Amino acid sequence: MRVLLAFDKFKGSLSAHEVCSSVAEGIKTVHPEAECIPKPIADGGEGFVNALVQVMHGEIMTVEVEDALGNLVEAEWGLIPDEGGYAAVIEMSAASGLWRIAPEQRDIMSASSYGTGQLIKVASQQPGVNKIYLGLGGSATNDAGLGMLQALGATFDGIDEGQRVCPNLIPHIRKINPDGVVSLPPIVVACDVENPLLGDKGASAVFGPQKGATPELVESLDRLLSDVVILSERSECASLPGAGAAGGMGFGLVAFLEAQLVSGFKLVAEAIGLESVMEQCDLVITGEGKIDEQSLDGKGPIGVANLAKQQGKRCYAVAGAMSSEVDWTPYFDGQQTLMETGVPLSELMEDGQKYLVHVARDLARAF
Repeated sequence: MRVLLAFDKFKGSLSAHEVCSSVAEGIKTVHPEAECIPKPIADGGEGFVNALVQVMHGEIMTVEVEDALGNLVEAEWGLIPDEGGYAAVIEMSAASGLWRIAPEQRDIMSASSYGTGQLIKVASQQPGVNKIYLGLGGSATNDAGLGMLQALGATFDGIDEGQRVCPNLIPHIRKINPDGVVSLPPIVVACDVENPLLGDKGASAVFGPQKGATPELVESLDRLLSDVVILSERSECASLPGAGAAGGMGFGLVAFLEAQLVSGFKLVAEAIGLESVMEQCDLVITGEGKIDEQSLDGKGPIGVANLAKQQGKRCYAVAGAMSSEVDWTPYFDGQQTLMETGVPLSELMEDGQKYLVHVARDLARAF
């Protein structure tokens, strides 16, 4: 029996590689003859750089940039072979990620994507770089990418020099001047969601609360992003699937830098040869830390499940938690979650590998 293990990370607990390893150990306690084939996936968020660097035999680089609140941090990015030169691989979360900001310090109105712009600038100036892959996801920001644009050389009438653009300053912007932006190679943007920029399914309403926005702030943020659309004179970009990704970064990249938005899962799946590997397997197991309604909008495990169904393969899910509000039977032939163990969340986060082995063992008995 050949089992494909196509897992994303369990955020805050385990990397995708660690999840694959733990699930394989659990399966082999029940089916020692099973051949477990690990294929860690990513959909644009954390793990995107490592996924591409490992499969393409690239190199991890490190540079000092600002986090979302202006603190200096060491951020990683990748360099991989590409079309006679190199492609830079960047995760927005490396610089502007929510994971970098302690819960009590989160301030979405002051958060800026400036550090991601610094990463893009450094990567674009690396000799031989002729393309940039930029993964969106896990950001602490809601500035439509204006901070990023500022780091790349744009200026803003109404903003004093030295001020980092963030939602608090958007009301003062009278004009956006992108002419000073440094020369950049083509940017391919890997999105893990399909949300537009504005409205009930937009960046502020869907993702703002997890970044600390109250209902009142969500309304204010949505109005501010609407103002950015008017200033940009590119209103047609606001409704694009993925425009609302990472606090509107998807919109900013397309509107100001003419970037191309693609499915992060599909980009990684193609790079790691997921479809061809799946064809050689008897069943598929996938998952990540949490599978919920948002997973249906482009997240990796659902992408894996859809691919498995196309090939007529059985597909199972192992996750930290799964929403009970969704009927998962069209996607998965069975599922197990860590939350079902009854162990406190803090313990599951701290010792996730041990409990994943147990959960995978229980699932293995089902098939």
